[in-house]
Amino acid sequence: MEILNPSTAAEVAQKLLEIQAIRLQPEKPFTWASGWKSPIYCDNRLSLSFPEVRNLIKENLVKAVKHYFPEVEAIAGVATAGIPQGALIANELNLPFVYVRSKPKGHGMENMIEGKVVPGQKVVVVEDLVSTGGSSLKAAQDLKNAGFEVLGMVAIFSYGFDVADKNFSEAGVRLICLSHYDALLPQAVTSKYIDESTLKSLSEWRKNPGEWMQ
Repeated sequence: MEILNPSTAAEVAQKLLEIQAIRLQPEKPFTWASGWKSPIYCDNRLSLSFPEVRNLIKENLVKAVKHYFPEVEAIAGVATAGIPQGALIANELNLPFVYVRSKPKGHGMENMIEGKVVPGQKVVVVEDLVSTGGSSLKAAQDLKNAGFEVLGMVAIFSYGFDVADKNFSEAGVRLICLSHYDALLPQAVTSKYIDESTLKSLSEWRKNPGEWMQ
């Protein structure tokens, strides 16, 4: 994982905290679908309801695409949360847009990818949140299987798990994020969402989420 720049990482983390797209509850942890107990819940879809934050994210994702993947020819969103972000970027860059389903449509053409498939077209994938990278990388592989050339992926936020870095590296997919967990914690302390005593527990969770509080 790479970040666009440290100042953007801090600003995006702060805005996501302010609109409660990111919530920190170490004393009453959330339970993920994997069964992991987590002190953090991230729902970046909330940013779409706040024009200032929506535009901040859009402008910086566009900047990331232009800087890291200047040869881009199309944008692909990962269903479902990556669809609106991807459409905003594609519109700003005046590029074709497609999106990738988590599974084929159950009727009609039974499409996995919605939109015009152009074999050989150079595409950047847009995701809102990266945890282990499993679903994100599946979408990238589905695009490759359809004939696209995947240049890389941009995302709003990453938990920064080592397993995600390993998975992206093995898949050969470059990941650029606007913000991440390590940028979030200092902002949360400065803004008094958490205190210094809570910081240690939150730092420990990221190191070993499967064993945290068990």
